[in-house]
Amino acid sequence: MKIVREKGVEGKVIVCTGAAGVLCSSMTEDLLRHGAKVAVLDLRKDVAERFVKSLQKKGLKDCIAVEANVLDKDSLEAAKKVVLKKWRRIDVLINGAGGNHPKGTTPAEQMTKETKFEDSFFGLGAEGFEFVNRLNLIGTILPCQVFCKEMLKKGGAVLNFCSMAAYQPLTKVAAYGAAKAGIKNFTEFLATHLAPMGIRVNALAPGFFITNQNRFLMLEKDGKTLTARGNKVIAKTPMRKFGQPSDLHGAARFLISDEASFITGVTLPVDGGFVCYSGV
Repeated sequence: MKIVREKGVEGKVIVCTGAAGVLCSSMTEDLLRHGAKVAVLDLRKDVAERFVKSLQKKGLKDCIAVEANVLDKDSLEAAKKVVLKKWRRIDVLINGAGGNHPKGTTPAEQMTKETKFEDSFFGLGAEGFEFVNRLNLIGTILPCQVFCKEMLKKGGAVLNFCSMAAYQPLTKVAAYGAAKAGIKNFTEFLATHLAPMGIRVNALAPGFFITNQNRFLMLEKDGKTLTARGNKVIAKTPMRKFGQPSDLHGAARFLISDEASFITGVTLPVDGGFVCYSGV
């Protein structure tokens, strides 16, 4: 009997922005363990180099550290040259850079007559909205413009990072929700636009994972006790827990692999059931 092996990520050259972050660092290590070659892109080269060294100590050698600013096209073009010099092609782009910021977040979940203006939507400055939207949405669009050009030759795959906030508005995180809804829409647009060129574009929508950007919303200062908001999240998640970075591994590998060759324009929730549960 012939043994059929899955068409995985082995040998694929992957560019990952924000690769040293909480979620993408774990994903990067998993991809390397499955035989991929990964360019670790980060705004700070020292952070990327430190992460790559930690991977190489584990025997994961097919990775390089590349400095790149996802909001600067010239910086991304320079990063692309580094990747092409090393591996001569790009098969996959993972847009992992992004996140929330307190300046785009309202302290109050809802406004009542007792709510201070500065704690409500009316207290949010334009700079907070602009920062979060640029980091997430523009920080996804520009890498696609730069790295997908290289995929026009032979095809490839893009994996964007969406959010539960793209499916239903979440209180407090007005700027983040707007940005992630934009990424879901952009994923569908680009999937349609590039389909004739053999480039697939999909997204992951992680449920609630503890990251550096949302820690202040989910956990008290002791880093262990759930905030009132953290308790609400767990109550709305049928699996009654936060996600672990490893929970994203299989979904990511599948969407960028040839096994998903007829899947494009999809945003896949990895959320413990959050998006399908009404709370009742």
